[in-house]
Amino acid sequence: MSDEPEVPELPEYAERVLEVAEMIPPGRVMTYGDVAEWLEEGGPRQVGRVMALYGGGAPWWRVVRSDGALLPGHELRALGHYRAEGTPLRTATRQSGTHLPRLDMKQARWDGGTAGSGGSAQAHTAHT
Repeated sequence: MSDEPEVPELPEYAERVLEVAEMIPPGRVMTYGDVAEWLEEGGPRQVGRVMALYGGGAPWWRVVRSDGALLPGHELRALGHYRAEGTPLRTATRQSGTHLPRLDMKQARWDGGTAGSGGSAQAHTAHT
């Protein structure tokens, strides 16, 4: 008998979510809803849960809230990734109540096309 804890198998849905996260090019993002719609399964909350539980080894900073706000509790780590990758950001305003920028969703949002293509995930906006 082994003293090592048994590692549970990654659920199939979680594998699929993480595969999508890996496909997102550097400097681009998809919302939780975009990922769910891409998979044609689940919703933003399910995708968020997968990213919270299993996303540490994936580019978690590329799966984001639809309002462009940085992930609470991980803002500075995410901001470092965004700056390193050249992800479009919007300057913080006095009205935002924070000194942190937000993602510029019009420019940063990826529609799942080729890495060099533009696009604003028009086919994915219904669930965000």
